[in-house]
Amino acid sequence: MESDPAETSRWFETEVQPHRPAVRAWLLARFPTLPDVDDLVQDACVRLLRAREAGPIRSTRALLYTAARNLALDAVRRQKVISFESLTDIDDSSVLADSTDVIATVSKQQELELLTRAIQTLPERCRQIFTLRTAYGLTQKQIAEQLGVSESTVEKQMAQGIRACAAFFARPFPN
Repeated sequence: MESDPAETSRWFETEVQPHRPAVRAWLLARFPTLPDVDDLVQDACVRLLRAREAGPIRSTRALLYTAARNLALDAVRRQKVISFESLTDIDDSSVLADSTDVIATVSKQQELELLTRAIQTLPERCRQIFTLRTAYGLTQKQIAEQLGVSESTVEKQMAQGIRACAAFFARPFPN
């Protein structure tokens, strides 16, 4: 749907601008840990403009709040992402060196064995993605390209793998 820039500007000033302060206040109250609420409000407005280009909007206010909420939820999820130390970053020299700290070496080896057992319990695709991320240090984008899946699939499979491994370690181990 093509629109006149002057008409779009007028629509934005009358239909969107008046709601911006309220959306900002609502986001601050609902999501107090967000680092930059003003950017989220701006991104929500951009989404609203794109939606208007695609067709008429029945309720500008409702769509603005929905877009802002979805962006805030995405930001909160990104804050909760756990970073993994790549297994390739582990310094093997401590294992090869003649060290008096045998207990630490054995402990590290046992931890790796437990992690391996946990990973082996994962479904095939989840295990592939989890291994490529943690053992080989590939990014989500690289994994998606290599396996021919979407980045969203990689993200969801990683989350599933993390939850499954956490559940594995939460179970009591037989003596």
